Amino acid sequence: MAELLRTHPLEGWTTRFERLPDTVRITVEPYVAMVDVRLAPVGAEASAALGVDLPTTPGTWVPAGAGRAVWLGPDEWLLTSTTEAPEELEARVRAAVAGLGGSATDVSAQRIGLRLTGARVRDVLVKGCSIDLHPRVFGRGSSAQTLLGQAGVVLLALSDAGDDVLVLVRSSFAGYLADWLLDAALEFTPTPDR
Repeated sequence: MAELLRTHPLEGWTTRFERLPDTVRITVEPYVAMVDVRLAPVGAEASAALGVDLPTTPGTWVPAGAGRAVWLGPDEWLLTSTTEAPEELEARVRAAVAGLGGSATDVSAQRIGLRLTGARVRDVLVKGCSIDLHPRVFGRGSSAQTLLGQAGVVLLALSDAGDDVLVLVRSSFAGYLADWLLDAALEFTPTPDR
């Protein structure tokens, strides 16, 4: 059987992203395995089975081995892994939560990641996002499901300074969001001397 080559929906944007100044950098993140976990209630037994203390505070995420555990709702989390294949992560998590009445679904193809870094990241994001992204409110470990422009996204604060944010967006909206971000960053892009 022929192996399908996986192409990233934002392959064509790399050159355009590279033209941005250091104050607003956009990097296309490599694919990662993602599993949506439904499980209630969460306790020590679930944490032991999964090998991570799932965040129980709304709007937060925690490191989870070679990935992250993101709170999505009272009984829903997104688990990611940079080292496991999607089917391996799903099988491992499903085995861990099945006996606790939980479920695990591979959603790896659903979202891709864009990493925004630089001193003007927050200034770019607030142009199309209605949540408070000030570092004292949205510091490292914070997450939010929101609209950015017209695209549904999950934002993860990777620093306390507000200058490092991971944006998870549905693959089908990736091109739209890439164009939107480039447009929003335009005012921070110096024009060449004439």
